[in-house]
Amino acid sequence: MELIETKKVTIRDIELLRKIGRQTFFETFSSANSEENMNQYLKDGFSIEKLAAELNVKNAEFYFAMLDDNVIGYLKVNFGASQTEIKDDKAIEIERIYVLKEFHGKKVGQILYDKAIEVAKNKNAEYVWLGVWEENPRAINFYKKNGFVEFDKHIFKLGNDEQTDIMMKLQLK
Repeated sequence: MELIETKKVTIRDIELLRKIGRQTFFETFSSANSEENMNQYLKDGFSIEKLAAELNVKNAEFYFAMLDDNVIGYLKVNFGASQTEIKDDKAIEIERIYVLKEFHGKKVGQILYDKAIEVAKNKNAEYVWLGVWEENPRAINFYKKNGFVEFDKHIFKLGNDEQTDIMMKLQLK
């Protein structure tokens, strides 16, 4: 495997972000959700308007995983008031780590995760937290392997389907 690098996403990258976002979300969740709910989420969650708004928030950052000149995964981290739930100035939220299916098991997720931890340490965060779907054992095991522990649950709505996310956190200090 050649060298995988991370690159901060800017507004100029919005089409690439939309493409990787839609493709990885579809690959990850389509088999366990209705076509109608998936289509609605892909349309709304990855619209140019929504992504532009997310990219313009100063307390959120996106990073691509790049192999050669191709985007093979991405990361979104939130801090301060941009966090989806726990709005703690001493925390950073990993909102998304997604990798193209063909690159699963090739350490791409770990590279993106390591970037998130680097960002958290640079921001002097005391802990990192995230929500992960209870029916995604691959992701849950990945975070446990990296030292995360479960501390709560919350509901994530995909179309008309209410799903349970396990909340996990990692103390840095």
